[in-house]
Amino acid sequence: MKFIALSYTVRRALLNGRNCNRLGSTAVMACAAPETRFLCAGAANGGLFYWRRSMASPAEAKLPEKDKEKEKAEKSVVESSYWGISRPRIMKEDGTEWPWNCFMPWETYQSNLSIDLTKHHVPKNFVDKVAYRTVKLLRIPTDLFFQRRYGCRAMMLETVAAVPGMVGGMLLHLRSLRKFQQSGGWIKALLEEAENERMHLMTMVELVKPKWYERLLVLAVQGVFFNAFFVLYILSPKVAHRIVGYLEEEAIHSYTEYLKDIERGAIENVPAPAIAIDYWRLPKDAKLKDVITVIRADEAHHRDVNHFASDIHFQGKELREAPAPLGYH
Repeated sequence: MKFIALSYTVRRALLNGRNCNRLGSTAVMACAAPETRFLCAGAANGGLFYWRRSMASPAEAKLPEKDKEKEKAEKSVVESSYWGISRPRIMKEDGTEWPWNCFMPWETYQSNLSIDLTKHHVPKNFVDKVAYRTVKLLRIPTDLFFQRRYGCRAMMLETVAAVPGMVGGMLLHLRSLRKFQQSGGWIKALLEEAENERMHLMTMVELVKPKWYERLLVLAVQGVFFNAFFVLYILSPKVAHRIVGYLEEEAIHSYTEYLKDIERGAIENVPAPAIAIDYWRLPKDAKLKDVITVIRADEAHHRDVNHFASDIHFQGKELREAPAPLGYH
């Protein structure tokens, strides 16, 4: 009887045009989306209708879309400022705002293009020969897969080239913690190398859009190479650095061939990406050739650093006993 009486009361309220919000507001408001509210009201003819009310205020509705996005961004900054962390407004020399979060102006530099690109460490002992032959064998599948597609080749190789510096820096960091010893600056030097190689990759991705199977290949190669190099560096850092030195020599060769294809017109000399112009402080009208030239110079510096590190180990010393080439990209 109670159920029948309640049903009758609700039906009369609807038919007589009374506001049903008192009865139905709890259920309706719970089901409504946060940005909308569905309200019941009586019509003149005793019918039922609903309407949607936007949660935006009239003032907010008048704001252009760009102003709304700007206001939203400012609100997000204010909300996170509780922790005292905020990105300072950094300006470029031309007065425009610094556009990058992945690196800051004080991390940019002009590459030393006068470096000798022809240097080669001649294998002198069994370990050197093993390292040299290993790198030569690794080049065979790379040549077969990419052939003269040097843009794709560079993108793939940079995903690998950024691994050794990170692994070496990480292991030296842990060693420093275990033995309560300074690293002689080598932790920072190797991590700088890894970051520099990563910036090479960020630049190449702007020039060459990787296909799905190339992304899959990156996952496989990086997974194998990281673990293999990690074990190798624990067992023999001198062999690990020597292998990286020879890998950098091969990188110099690959970028030299890349430049030859650009010069003879086989590859279009497109404008340099904005990220490359700011990172290497290139002219505004820089081209792809300029980008490849500075990347090749970086690889030559990495070659020198890793052969130098290997030589230190071959002399029976630790890296911390020799000065680290900080800032030597």
